[in-house]
Amino acid sequence: MANMLGALKTIEQYKSDSPHYSELLDILAELLILREEYRKTTDKTIFQVDDHLIAQKVAGGLPLIDFFSGKFDVSVPQNYFLRLLDIAEKRSPEKAQEMVAQLHDGVLDFEKMVRHTFDPLSEEEFPDEKDDDFFDLVELFLEESLRPELEKVAHQYGDRISKLGWNEGYCPICGKEPKIGEIKASDGRRYLFCNQCGFEWHYRRVKCPFCGNEEQQALAYFTIEGDERYRVDVCNVCKRYIKIVDLRDTEQEANLDVEDIATLHLDMLAYEEGYS
Repeated sequence: MANMLGALKTIEQYKSDSPHYSELLDILAELLILREEYRKTTDKTIFQVDDHLIAQKVAGGLPLIDFFSGKFDVSVPQNYFLRLLDIAEKRSPEKAQEMVAQLHDGVLDFEKMVRHTFDPLSEEEFPDEKDDDFFDLVELFLEESLRPELEKVAHQYGDRISKLGWNEGYCPICGKEPKIGEIKASDGRRYLFCNQCGFEWHYRRVKCPFCGNEEQQALAYFTIEGDERYRVDVCNVCKRYIKIVDLRDTEQEANLDVEDIATLHLDMLAYEEGYS
């Protein structure tokens, strides 16, 4: 609860500093409140992990959760998703109500929709109007619908995975690629953050998380003058980037869900420089 209250306080500060992000930050604040509520529903998770295979999976670079062949009960995340659509309804009432009706009537299959977030090539169960702001929000909420359940897996197995030494640039819990990370004040090391399950793992600073490039000459970063707390690590081999919050000169902790929204200007700058 303290972490959430701190995040909400940070959101209010960022809304004051960057008014053009106010709507997105308001959505995030509502989302965080709902997430906290759903965290309390049960300690059990809908995802099954075979304890005996964890060491083998880590050694083989395989995340714990297999979304493509694994089976899981979607009723809990679907209920959460429907609550999240209440947030969307405030902004697009007709579209949100139509989606709720289609889910109840079976026109849309929630399980296939949520699996789509892990397999973007699977278009069959996702609405066509993906360029619409409403459907951007829907995609965000589909990912978020699994967050509380995946957090339980990360909480249960995260320390074990860290001790085994995960060396990949994608998440060891769910396999998603990171969008943001941090350099911690405690040890000066870089950690990558998974927006899908909330897990953080150590990853070498002189290595691209996306292609594994370790040639220092092909790795770089840029900052914005006067805002050196934030940087963008880029790779000139694969032309990918990741945002980093550098906490070495501060005693504060960062909520990386909030920081990801508050640093959207860095995404735009990276795109303009030819990184994706």
